[in-house]
Amino acid sequence: MADSCSEKGLILYALHELHKQVSPKFEKCTGISQSRLDLLHELCQADEISQTALQKEVNIDSAAVTRHLKQLETAGMVSRRRNPDDNRITLVKLTDHGRNEIISMRDEKAFFVAQMLDGFSNDECNQLLDMLNRMKSNIKHIRA
Repeated sequence: MADSCSEKGLILYALHELHKQVSPKFEKCTGISQSRLDLLHELCQADEISQTALQKEVNIDSAAVTRHLKQLETAGMVSRRRNPDDNRITLVKLTDHGRNEIISMRDEKAFFVAQMLDGFSNDECNQLLDMLNRMKSNIKHIRA
């Protein structure tokens, strides 16, 4: 039988299907995509950060970061300005409104995660996290 039908092959398929289900449900529950929440979380950690440094921290392509930031800026959650010392650099920071919104979104995220992991013991959650982190580490070493 082909590898795609093996038990290990089914794990890859299950992860893919899980991702397809989690992303839209997460966004519907929290009102924001995980990518935007990641951006806001990083901005919460820094007073002000360059858009390039932010993009590297969240590991999202620069075009997507620009698109997300424009929409977050329109919503009044972030502000952007040119670095006065180097006009090529765009600096980004969270607004007070954005800071308040992210606190609310964290609560929504916690609720979503609790529902997603309903029935899992703490030991099972720890084992799952360990296995996922090991997979993530293995993937980093795959030459593509």
